[in-house]
Amino acid sequence: SHPLLCPLGIKCGGVLSAPSGNFSSPNFPGLYPYETECTWLIVVAEGSSVLLSFSHFELEYHDTCAYDYLQVYNGAARDRGNLLGTFCGHSPPPPFSSAWHVMAVVFHSDRHVAKHGFAAAYRKGSREVWWSLSIHPSILFHCPHHPCLLADACGGQLTGLSGEITSPRYPESYPNDAECRWTIGGASGGGPLTLVFADFQMEGGQGCGFDYVALFDGPTVTAPHLGRYCGSARPPRTISSTPHLLVIFKSDFNIGGRGFKAHFYSAGECQEVFTTIKGNFSSPQYPNFYPNNLKCQWSIQLPPGYRVKVFFLDMELEGRSSLTGGCDYDHFSAFDGGTENGSLLGRWCGRESLAPVTSRSNRLLLVLHTDRNTAKRGFSISYVGVVPMNVSCTRTDFHIQIPVQSLAQLERNRIYLGTPSCAAQVVGRNFKIHTRFDTCGTESQRRNNTSVIVSTLYIDFSVGDQEDIHQYEVQCEPKRKEASVTLIAGPDPSRLSQAENLVDAQQWEGEAIEAREIKSQDTSDIIFISICILAGLLMVIAVVGLVLL
Repeated sequence: SHPLLCPLGIKCGGVLSAPSGNFSSPNFPGLYPYETECTWLIVVAEGSSVLLSFSHFELEYHDTCAYDYLQVYNGAARDRGNLLGTFCGHSPPPPFSSAWHVMAVVFHSDRHVAKHGFAAAYRKGSREVWWSLSIHPSILFHCPHHPCLLADACGGQLTGLSGEITSPRYPESYPNDAECRWTIGGASGGGPLTLVFADFQMEGGQGCGFDYVALFDGPTVTAPHLGRYCGSARPPRTISSTPHLLVIFKSDFNIGGRGFKAHFYSAGECQEVFTTIKGNFSSPQYPNFYPNNLKCQWSIQLPPGYRVKVFFLDMELEGRSSLTGGCDYDHFSAFDGGTENGSLLGRWCGRESLAPVTSRSNRLLLVLHTDRNTAKRGFSISYVGVVPMNVSCTRTDFHIQIPVQSLAQLERNRIYLGTPSCAAQVVGRNFKIHTRFDTCGTESQRRNNTSVIVSTLYIDFSVGDQEDIHQYEVQCEPKRKEASVTLIAGPDPSRLSQAENLVDAQQWEGEAIEAREIKSQDTSDIIFISICILAGLLMVIAVVGLVLL
């Protein structure tokens, strides 16, 4: 082999901690060696950002960069949630601006085909750095009145699926006469972007004519205008309609403020609302590593009376804090009622096997938070709407009632106990099934040394050739006249090994009516028993009278 291509003795990579510097592939501008991997970790002063640009780039080409490649990370290397992009071929990567003071660059070559490699330069984004006009204009801190003064770097092209941007010097007051442009998006497979401001304080004024942040639905100012903001009110959550978003920050010659802090992420897999009776979803990029700096929300909103039951099919997040033992880093939470102000039903992290969770209302909000490092596989979830129903029993009968509004799209013959011949009847505002224990597929079983009567309630949501039948086991203990109902098949029968008693959770508007009906059933039993006792006493009296005669 060519002596220059032998990897023995090649030294590359390392920690670059100077305020600025240059680095290149081994042997540059000669051919880089085979089977080489180099990692450069760029670390500048905390509170600053890293600005990276490439003056030369030539690597072996492959449509997925599977052979030779260069990767840029918004933080420590190999943290896949921070991957800004993977590059190969002859087109240089765009300029990058990191979201914090660490950036990593990884170069990899395989055992075939070598090229001339790359040359790169980096600088610290601080107020003590001179900027030459050779740097890409998208990452310049633009001073229209004094273009050659010392400047704070800001702006850049951000191609990661998530990240964070701040005004210069944040949280200290931003400088005057500043203009910064962040072009967000452009990653392969990227979808619409969500931008959320965590903090915002700028000079105000009618029409925001002094200091402002402007948002555009695309990579340039010719794209549709999404908003222009100033003052101290945080801008609303913004979702682009394209995979690109342009953010422009501008300050005038006097009066400043703290500035802003915002984070962005790909919105396609991260903000969803579900209204169907059952469904499933997963964390962004699942089963690959999820991005960092995310706040994703999934809202499940079902018709009145329903409860939402969630099944955790797979979950692997960053683990618990070794100091507190809590889920302080990446975590997944469930809130009852549809907002984060609702009751917290659970907060999870790490790799756990979780029992199903059932809401107390017809709305459930699920929220994923990820921090700036250590990403994992994420999660996969299924949910099903638990039909509100009241199940009661006497010593001889089942009584089942379901509000019509909960199953308004179904005909009554789609709701049956045991067999289709035992279909529900529509009585007032309810579907009702009233049947004796010796019909409708009921059977006697012995559970925990107690005799119980068991049957299966079927609710058929099938459409066309797609079968979708929910099954509930209804059970009665005749001696105590106590009934229960359990979901036994919903979104995926093979996953529902942990059945859950739903009686306590299911309350609905007709509960008072049900209580009266149950009471009337109990009263009829009492009357029947009383009649039997009275008949027995009369027989005893008659026998005694005959003896005396």
